[in-house]
Amino acid sequence: MLWLYYQYIPEGKEFPVLCRKLAAESKGWMKSVSNYVIGVSKKEQVLLDWNEIAERYGYVHVGTCRVSPDHNYLAYTVDVTGSEQFVLQIKELRNDRVLPTLEVEGVVSLEWAQDSCTFFYTLSDQNQRPYRVHCVKLGSDSVHDVPLFVENDSSFCVDIASTKDGKFITVNSNSRTSSEVYVINAANLQTGIQRFCKRVSGVQYFLEHHHGFFYVLTNSHNVGEESPSSGEYYLARCPVENLQSTCLQNIIVPSGDIFIQDMDMFNEHLVLFLNKEGSSSICSVDMRTIINCEEQMKIDELNPWFFPLPSDMCAITPGSNHDFTRSVYRAVVSSPVMPDVIVDYDMSRRMFSVIHQEEVIDVSHDTKCHSNNEERSRNELLGIPLKKERYIQINEVQRWSDFAEIYSCEEKEVISHDGARIPITILFSRKAHKKDQSPGILHGYGAYGEVLDKSWCGDRLSLLDRGWLIAFADVRGGGGPDPSWHKSGSGMSKLNSINDFISCGEYLVSEGYVHKHQLGAIGVSAGSLLVAAAINMHPELFRAAILKVPFLDVCSSLLDPTLPLTVLDYEEFGNPQLRAHFDYILKYSPYDNIPEGVCCPPMLVKASLNDSRVGVWEAAKWVAKIRDKTCTRCSSAVILQTNMSGGHFGEGGRFGQCEEAAYEYAFLMKVLGKS
Repeated sequence: MLWLYYQYIPEGKEFPVLCRKLAAESKGWMKSVSNYVIGVSKKEQVLLDWNEIAERYGYVHVGTCRVSPDHNYLAYTVDVTGSEQFVLQIKELRNDRVLPTLEVEGVVSLEWAQDSCTFFYTLSDQNQRPYRVHCVKLGSDSVHDVPLFVENDSSFCVDIASTKDGKFITVNSNSRTSSEVYVINAANLQTGIQRFCKRVSGVQYFLEHHHGFFYVLTNSHNVGEESPSSGEYYLARCPVENLQSTCLQNIIVPSGDIFIQDMDMFNEHLVLFLNKEGSSSICSVDMRTIINCEEQMKIDELNPWFFPLPSDMCAITPGSNHDFTRSVYRAVVSSPVMPDVIVDYDMSRRMFSVIHQEEVIDVSHDTKCHSNNEERSRNELLGIPLKKERYIQINEVQRWSDFAEIYSCEEKEVISHDGARIPITILFSRKAHKKDQSPGILHGYGAYGEVLDKSWCGDRLSLLDRGWLIAFADVRGGGGPDPSWHKSGSGMSKLNSINDFISCGEYLVSEGYVHKHQLGAIGVSAGSLLVAAAINMHPELFRAAILKVPFLDVCSSLLDPTLPLTVLDYEEFGNPQLRAHFDYILKYSPYDNIPEGVCCPPMLVKASLNDSRVGVWEAAKWVAKIRDKTCTRCSSAVILQTNMSGGHFGEGGRFGQCEEAAYEYAFLMKVLGKS
């Protein structure tokens, strides 16, 4: 029998429900039998209802869900306070019963063995660092037995995952920059746990399995190489029986302007996530080509199929692709001017189908969005430059549409203080935006190598239709055009990211995108460090700011090793116990650099009482010091809003998110005088 699993948000509800139904794929008389079975039980089975948990506790955050291979059990983790203290629960699906003896606190990740009665999970320490792996068999009385693996280095966190084919479980011990991987045979647990390669500073490994070989994505061209300078990733492999070998065979190497960022593996195809010429793209390669590789090859030598995308500005999010045997890859594609599109890419036929696109009502009464018509060529519709055509086969003119005729989305480069070119994405209404007169918001993050989320967001239309401009600065320290972008804005180079953000703000004003007295900024978590430091350095540039769950008291937090992220963050921001690092951090730490007596912009500072990542006291200390040190007239416009029930990720529900966005937009409109 084949089960179809899906989730949706019921009408009028805040949160999703996870459900399943029986599906039939058989033919002839078997199809008739299957249809009878489905007819008997065609009512969907609700496996997990987030709403019920939220109604009971006032908050819900479901972390991980894993269905056993025999489809009889659901293992999941749930946090009901916002503190990210997840509790493991096992539900027996045949009788809809939670097994009370297996509730474990502090679980982060989990996986099932192939026997469907043995599972593995990671357990956190007092600092919420997952550091131990446990193995439990259903029916066993012993939950906290002897751990299978323990990570004693406090700068490393442990995660477990199943290979795509389900044959192995990987135990991954990762710091911000290094990793060590162990494997467990999911079908033969008696073989125990085996180490793949000994950890080396600066070297990372990510493993998948395919027909007797481990395929390894690594930034080390030669295993054992210390701190690779380029940061470029290679795909290598080794036989399962030679797991501990230090002689990996390189299969795919980076080339020129193409960098490998991630991979996904299927029986017949390898999917590669790439940065190509500064833009995100995905391609598939026939696994037969990979298997037959005798020498290392570049991507364009493997006859790749680059998935067609509407434009180079698209964000690509993997869909549900759990079936190792499938040849169709599902992804969610969107851009700042294109609502989310679910696309199926048939990797065998090299064709694609648009399954669904998010509907947007009443965007404009007098202008229609882009749609398919005979007057637009395929390349124009897809936004595919001619240089990519040789990688693509298109089956028909597809039905994805955007609002590019209503909203302009531009990609520019800003010259920073040291000559570096900083990508900035600028979004505004073609009708409502007015040069030199419109207010604007600049988003920034600039940490952990993360790219700003620029996918479609319907909430933004409220501002755009009022003439506001919304911009995204991909400063150094975040994700960028090449692997070195992160390193050049972190650690002892963190000031680069702050200066990049300031340069982007000055660019918006000097080029007339935003009125010189109506530029605001938004930062979330580590992004608040970026925004607050920029305001300290140039308080006259930004006239409003929203700092959400803000990381502001950098020195004090990093000097306290009992906080959950402190030791892990040494690789990102530096260790202030070292004098050179302390002196450098002190140059930009927002809390330690508030200028005396200056006029500060109105600020909305949002904290969460149960936030385990950034303490609520950071926002409270910042607001108190701002009010004390800046001019009396301005400091009264600094607002502290504390969520008394949520955590780092807020309430999470769809209505709660709408209320939060409405509050923030009301603040911006009031303080910048534009409604």
